[in-house]
Amino acid sequence: MNLSTSYMGFQLPHPLIPGASPMSDDLDTIRKLEDAGAPMIIMHSIFEEQLVQEQLYVNWAIEQAEESYGEAASYLPKPGEFSLGSEAYLKQVAKIKAAVAVPVIASLNGRTKGGWISYAQELQQAGADGIELNIYEMSLSPSRSSTDIEREALAVIAAVRSAVKLPLAVKLSPFYTSPIHFAAQATEAGAGSIVIFNRFYQGDIDIENLTVRRSLKLSTSDELLLRLRWAAAMYGRIDGGLAITGGVQTCRDIIKCIMVGADVVQMVSALLESGPEHLAVLRQGLMDWMEQHEYSSLSQMKGSMSLPHSPEPELFERGNYMRILQSWTVSETTQDGFWS
Repeated sequence: MNLSTSYMGFQLPHPLIPGASPMSDDLDTIRKLEDAGAPMIIMHSIFEEQLVQEQLYVNWAIEQAEESYGEAASYLPKPGEFSLGSEAYLKQVAKIKAAVAVPVIASLNGRTKGGWISYAQELQQAGADGIELNIYEMSLSPSRSSTDIEREALAVIAAVRSAVKLPLAVKLSPFYTSPIHFAAQATEAGAGSIVIFNRFYQGDIDIENLTVRRSLKLSTSDELLLRLRWAAAMYGRIDGGLAITGGVQTCRDIIKCIMVGADVVQMVSALLESGPEHLAVLRQGLMDWMEQHEYSSLSQMKGSMSLPHSPEPELFERGNYMRILQSWTVSETTQDGFWS
């Protein structure tokens, strides 16, 4: 059974990759992931805010200008809120490289061109085998247009591409007006692979205490549908590799991702819940399913349900919207009269 696939220029024995998460902070966990068959390690993101914050502290220590420093740094997270600072992150890259034999991919989460370039170079010097750019921004300014946001993001991609020689993947959010168009532009700017999609962690409202509180929920398979749709549409229409992350929980989820055209899947929530060893369970499940359905290789089913190859391409398009609504019927209602 041939599960091999290619991603970010690496030939991998199978497509199941542990995604960016706090698992990369612990070397014992990293070793367990490799023992379970992880073909690649993707570190959690280091945020541009961390780099800015540390620079502010250095400048403050040099200039001793507390009155000018306080307001400028007031919007930043507290120093202890990040598990790894910039120096610690670089050291962790080197430690993981020394501990495992698989490619190690660092992850950058930034907003400005200047905040990414120098640190990307440091990650390269630290021994990272590749970099995943985590394009993570939800602009709340009415004066910034979608064109402005996309132009700035593409400038970041191009700048990092010119600054380092490492393979480069770009993780996108699902909120672009045309994800396919932006993905195509991202590959033109230098991204070798596209990762869909980012999960934004939203603030919840405490209606009793009138506060905004942090809310973190692990993903479920329900989130996968959005990724399947856009991966199916991107397959064969953008240059470079394609990864799906978010909502990949089960063996069946993995199969769906490959069928719509993903080269690899990135898994986090399932491994956090079930442990690193679960990766081997899912890999075996994938092999068993393929054997039962007479697939001899991953490439044989890759893209078979993508938009160009789907027997019902309209199911990915607008026309399906009305068909679904018209086919829905009320099956049950609650005693209060609400649909259950």
